[in-house]
Amino acid sequence: MTGRYETTSVGGERVRAFIPAPLPPEPPLQMTGARQRLLEQAHLALGRLDSVALLLPDPNLFLHTYVRREAVLSSQIEGTQSSLVQLMLFELDEVPGVPFDDVAEVSKYVAALVFGMERLSAGQPLTNRLLREMHAILLARGRGADRLPG
Repeated sequence: MTGRYETTSVGGERVRAFIPAPLPPEPPLQMTGARQRLLEQAHLALGRLDSVALLLPDPNLFLHTYVRREAVLSSQIEGTQSSLVQLMLFELDEVPGVPFDDVAEVSKYVAALVFGMERLSAGQPLTNRLLREMHAILLARGRGADRLPG
C-alpha cells in the first residue's frame, strides 16, 4: 500500500487528501553504485541551478520565460504549432502574421500555469479542485471548449 486517504478541512472546505506511506520504503532502497552516481549528478545540477539563480537580477523574469517555454513544449504534444518567439510576440500586442489559433492555445497553457502557481504560492494545497480549475482555463475557448474540466 502506498498510502491512505484522509478527509480534512482546508480554508473552511472539506477535502480528501492522499497521505503517502512513510519513508523509507519497504523493501528499503538499495543504493547501488549507479544510483549513487545519479544522486550525485542530481545534487550537482541543483547546485548549478541555485548558483545561477543567485546571479540573476530578477529570478521572476527567468521563471516568466521558463513557464512560457514549458507551455510551448506542452502544447506541441497536443499538435499545436507555435514557437516561444511567436508566443512572446502575441503577448506583446497580438502581432500580425503570428498564427492566432495556435498561439492563443499556448497562451491558455501559460494562464493555467500562472494561475496554479499563484494559488500554490498563496497557500492553497495541490488538490483535485485546483487541477480542475487549471484544466478549466485550458478548456475555456477553442479546442476542447465543449468538454468539462476533469
